[in-house]
Amino acid sequence: MHILLAEDEHALGEWLSKALAQSGFRVDWLDDGRLAERALIDGDHDALVLDLGLPGLDGASLLRRLRERASPLPVLVLTARDTLAERVALLNLGADDFLPKPFALEELEARLTALVRRARGNAHPRLACGPLQFDTVARHFTLADEVLALTPREQRLLRALIVRSGEPMARQALFDRVFDDETDVQPAALDVLMHRLRRRLEGRGVHIRTYRGLGYALEADPSGHA
Repeated sequence: MHILLAEDEHALGEWLSKALAQSGFRVDWLDDGRLAERALIDGDHDALVLDLGLPGLDGASLLRRLRERASPLPVLVLTARDTLAERVALLNLGADDFLPKPFALEELEARLTALVRRARGNAHPRLACGPLQFDTVARHFTLADEVLALTPREQRLLRALIVRSGEPMARQALFDRVFDDETDVQPAALDVLMHRLRRRLEGRGVHIRTYRGLGYALEADPSGHA
């Protein structure tokens, strides 16, 4: 999942960015509301983690402007004041969920995963495409009830595809999600991973399809088998 973190507390922002990345999220961290708004317009995010006390453009104004553009992006608000009045105000502004500080990382991850699932119309604790499933709690893939042994890179690539199964993802977007924390990686490395995954999935009811000019999409075979 690609998360935009809008947080001006540098210690918290740095910790959250690293912790979420270690859990398989791709995180863009910004400490200014104006920069966050621009990133939301230009970027391709699955959810927004929003602090209210941002400089430049405060979190409430950013949320209001996001909803005025009719954006359905899931928004989780981090708040220092967990009062009924504030919760009602946040919901009225268009927040999907809120988490009072301090919080446990595990709860934040669980809430983010649930928000993205609901946004995609899937309330089941597993992401699925045909017989392929990703358990968001255990963080492993199964294919026809068999656990797939994947390298970390293969898992990041397949997870990026299954979150948006049926929708083409641009090559650069996939490259960024898989190799976000690595340097000096050649573009051909993505082709190697794609080839490996295609061989693992071949003839098993799900495949990765290439859409020229658009990217790649994970799709279930129409008949449930190759």
